[in-house]
Amino acid sequence: MRAAGDDTPTLPEDPAALRALLLAAWAERDALASQCDDVTAERDALASRNEQLQHLLLKLKRRQFGRKSEQLPEDQLLFAFEEIEATLAENAAEGAKHSPALRDQQAKRRRAGRGRLPAHLPRIEVVLAPEAAACPCCQGPLVEIGADAAERLDVIPAQFRVIVTKRPKLACRACPGVVLQAPAPARLIEGGMPTEATVAHVLVSRYADHLPLYRQSQILARQGLEIGREVLADWTGTAAMEVVPVVRRMHEILLASPRLFADETTMPVLDPGRGQTKKGFAWAIARDDRPWGGADPPAVVFHYAPGRGAQHPKALLAGYTGILQCDGYTAYKALAAANGAMTLAFCWSHARREFIELAKGKMPIATEALQRIAALYAIEAEVRGQPAEIRRAARQAKSRPLVEDLFTWFAAQLARLPGGSPTAKAIRYALNHRDGLVRFLDDGRIELDTNTVERAIRPLCLSRKNALFASGDDGGARWAAVASLVETCKLNGVDPQRYFTDLLTRLVNGWPNSRIDELMPWCWATQENG
Repeated sequence: MRAAGDDTPTLPEDPAALRALLLAAWAERDALASQCDDVTAERDALASRNEQLQHLLLKLKRRQFGRKSEQLPEDQLLFAFEEIEATLAENAAEGAKHSPALRDQQAKRRRAGRGRLPAHLPRIEVVLAPEAAACPCCQGPLVEIGADAAERLDVIPAQFRVIVTKRPKLACRACPGVVLQAPAPARLIEGGMPTEATVAHVLVSRYADHLPLYRQSQILARQGLEIGREVLADWTGTAAMEVVPVVRRMHEILLASPRLFADETTMPVLDPGRGQTKKGFAWAIARDDRPWGGADPPAVVFHYAPGRGAQHPKALLAGYTGILQCDGYTAYKALAAANGAMTLAFCWSHARREFIELAKGKMPIATEALQRIAALYAIEAEVRGQPAEIRRAARQAKSRPLVEDLFTWFAAQLARLPGGSPTAKAIRYALNHRDGLVRFLDDGRIELDTNTVERAIRPLCLSRKNALFASGDDGGARWAAVASLVETCKLNGVDPQRYFTDLLTRLVNGWPNSRIDELMPWCWATQENG
């Protein structure tokens, strides 16, 4: 007999029934154990696959930031990253199906890393109220005492719409011939269908997202919009012509800066006369004072030229008086020699490159040179973002002894090497550019290298790969104008789509030239955030 309140289950007294009950319990236990083993095996397999993928991901990251000769092309590298990361997420989702703990862990990780959704995005509130309208106990009314809110990012696929502008005509019944009508609004594309926002979309897709016009035409066709590539080209050319004065003024502003970066890269363009491509050049000057807390906003201006001769940087930097950070290209040296007010600061990254291939060949002198230069970069990492005077003081105390010892060591090694050896050539490059390489020691505003402008030029490589070439010299000039504004928008945290929409609208409505400085991307950002 069981005592009152005893919940212990009653076992059958019949031996046969008891035996059957035990057998059923053992079978259930074995089934659960087998299921647990299967889940464990699946979990271990997923963990093993994830470990392999994580290892591969680390290898790719090392390739990304490793020696230039070991780096994959940027598009291939990004593709590899996204594929591996997607596979890791897929494996995690598969594991979470069978493990509530893993599911909670995954949700917690996502919440911790997702950040906040921008405040400017519209909020659509969806209220999920309980079905019950009354208390299930007493049937009394329910009152709200709080609420849980969760935000998720939603998307409305890109939609095109038609703006219908009507201008009513008003007449006076008493006065014949009196008809009043509002003037037609100004249009960027006279006689065309696009708004300024539509043209901005085409510009940004082409020059920021590197999407050729023929592909844009194909995308539009999926929305039922049969707009040919030649029509999009007409819009692009018209818009590029309109923004030229803004780019020209931004160029003038940069030339007034006390310090600039300069660099150039190849740009294949179509040679209509031969029906082939020829090698053009995209020249760039850039400003970025953020590493030392300067007040001037960052900017970059591109200039297309059909060649790499000295006349092109001369035209780009005409009248410049300040510090020019550049590589050792002779055109910059000739420009500085003719302009006594220009001072050159050379790039340590270019000096280092001379030794990279040699170090791969187990050349001990090259390896030591790289280690010595790396010590300078380590000091720079410590003072990045500090005011110019603090950077200068750190360089005087820490970097100067290393630099002086390095050049003494260079001279000693050069005396021991055959004059025609690759290592001797690399050392001579550094010794010949010593004055410009050591200039950073005395000025906290100077960077150790020209990576600032090289980063600004990098998007050209993607555009070059996707679009293949510009449509002749005029296409190169058009790219330079639009890309200058696109990349400056990026440097200042401005959405290029919103900027170009606003810029084209203002220009087409007769924005006064006396106020053109207000159209610079950094000024527009200030107005937007203001």
